[in-house]
Amino acid sequence: MAPAIKKLNTHNEELYGQDFLTLADYSPEQINDLLDLAFYIKAQKKKGIPFEPLKGKVLGMIFEKSSTRTRVSFEAGTIQLGGQALFLSSKDMQLGRGETIADTARVLSGYLDGIMIRTYSHHDVEELAKYATIPVINGLTDLYHPCQVLADLQTMMEVKGDLKGKKLVYIGDGNNVAHSLMIGSAKMGIEIVVVAPDGYAPDKEVVEKAQQFAKTSGGKITLCTDPNEAVQGADFIYTDVWASMGQEEEQVKRRKDFADYQVNESLLAKAKEDVTFMHCLPAHRDEEVTESVIEGGHSVVFQQAENRLHAQKALMTALMS
Repeated sequence: MAPAIKKLNTHNEELYGQDFLTLADYSPEQINDLLDLAFYIKAQKKKGIPFEPLKGKVLGMIFEKSSTRTRVSFEAGTIQLGGQALFLSSKDMQLGRGETIADTARVLSGYLDGIMIRTYSHHDVEELAKYATIPVINGLTDLYHPCQVLADLQTMMEVKGDLKGKKLVYIGDGNNVAHSLMIGSAKMGIEIVVVAPDGYAPDKEVVEKAQQFAKTSGGKITLCTDPNEAVQGADFIYTDVWASMGQEEEQVKRRKDFADYQVNESLLAKAKEDVTFMHCLPAHRDEEVTESVIEGGHSVVFQQAENRLHAQKALMTALMS
């Protein structure tokens, strides 16, 4: 059940015009404000009440990596907020033919009210934000996936209420989703255990950053290699594909290395009786998660997917209106 909204500010002057590159840049209070707004926007949508703070605004969406959830949720969300969204494939832009990121940022700043980019290098997104005079939203990089985790936090609150002290176990590759989950958990006072085989642990700098945030929030960051031990007492179990986009050549090796890291009924039984299963999708069924788990009563994966829309609408409202 989503917590009651105590104080709603649909125009947050503190966040207006800011970038959203990683949750590390946002305080727990700012994250809670965004989540409150996401709950409000979702409730308005369910009631059929228009909420259009982006009238006259245009979001440019740059895609170097293909997507289902990111494209549709941002495009539909912008339209629902009264604005317009432009799909900008890197193959069709001069960015793909040698124009610098700095020049692209300054040109687009003259046309648009915000930029969402889904790409490979996190450094490229930082450079885009440095030179743009409009908000830049990280739709995904190889280092972080903050929009996904903002929606995950909304979903977790809907299911369990207050998140402080809850235990989240992430099983799989220490990738961009794992990184953002660690940062988000640390900010919100969640205990997170990241379980990965040797050689697939998350980035050390990200771990250290999350541990620093956890010191002030009461959260806890743990790394381990044993999923059976890790899931004991878990409120949430989360997994992702074993080979992310761009890692297809490693598929066979990763399948072998992650063979003991599948989320299945046996593993779920070792967690709390009311454990919640999460996945950012797309899922490779019967690889990282069995069909019975993803389609079972513990799964909230499609609730998560829907919340990408509401969380990102809250983000665009805060940054662009």
